[in-house]
Amino acid sequence: MENNLNRLLSEQLKFAKILIDEPMKNHTSFKIGGPVDVMVIPTCEEELVEAINICKKNDIDYYVMGNGTNLLVSDKGIRGVVIKNSEGLGNISVEGNTIKAQAGALVTVVSKIALKNSLTGLEFASGIPGSIGGAVTMNAGAYGGEMKDIVAKVKCLDGNGNIVEYTRDEMNFRYRGSRIEDENLIALEVEMELRKGNFEKIEKTMRELTEKRNSKQPLHLPSGGSTFKRPEGHFAGKLIDDSGLRGVRYKDAQISDKHCGFIVNLGNARCKDVTTLIQLVQKVVKDNFDVCLEPEIKIIGEK
Repeated sequence: MENNLNRLLSEQLKFAKILIDEPMKNHTSFKIGGPVDVMVIPTCEEELVEAINICKKNDIDYYVMGNGTNLLVSDKGIRGVVIKNSEGLGNISVEGNTIKAQAGALVTVVSKIALKNSLTGLEFASGIPGSIGGAVTMNAGAYGGEMKDIVAKVKCLDGNGNIVEYTRDEMNFRYRGSRIEDENLIALEVEMELRKGNFEKIEKTMRELTEKRNSKQPLHLPSGGSTFKRPEGHFAGKLIDDSGLRGVRYKDAQISDKHCGFIVNLGNARCKDVTTLIQLVQKVVKDNFDVCLEPEIKIIGEK
């Protein structure tokens, strides 16, 4: 199947980078995951759209990913095609108080450009490691801010191959969710409306938030970020800590002893090791506090 897929995509995507049997652990912050049959890395929006159209026309399963910062991929890998947009779709432009960024642009890079132009409003996201497309899809947030606070418009590809545009009010933003997830859309470009601010003040806020992240989060080890969504009225990390699970380890997967809201890879963790810990946490927290923890990371691939 890989050879047929490779030939089909190579013939029609002349400039895209195409990788065969590519280990997904090389493309996720967890550093976990078996091979995908074919990975396509488009060089532009048109190639992304064309790759999706080719997959649809030929009944090929596909998955569009950004920077892989919240993905946990199966040890067996992924059958079909993964289209990675974080390398070729990273254009960013600034006009007045507006920043437009393609979905593959990294949030950290966009934040630095906002700082360079003395634009305030994106400080909360300066340490978020994912892509703008992923951030807007899950309405990423931290330290009192969320993407919904700054997004003006989002350009998407719908299930019929049409390019559509939604305003902030039409995006159905909520805690860690949006219209993109609801309707299985694919983000192409995000327009953010910021405010003119003071360079030194913006820089100071970003530096303070970075220091806060470094001191409280296990950024020195591979992970998928916060493992669980925040349950209403609680904090996942505190519930896990109060359940006596801090530092609990299964093989090379561990509930971080620095922040219990993170499961980290100590070196050679596999997907199964992480999911075993996830299930343990869910059971113990449910037994102790009658609270159901829902994963924030996305688990994908062949079971």
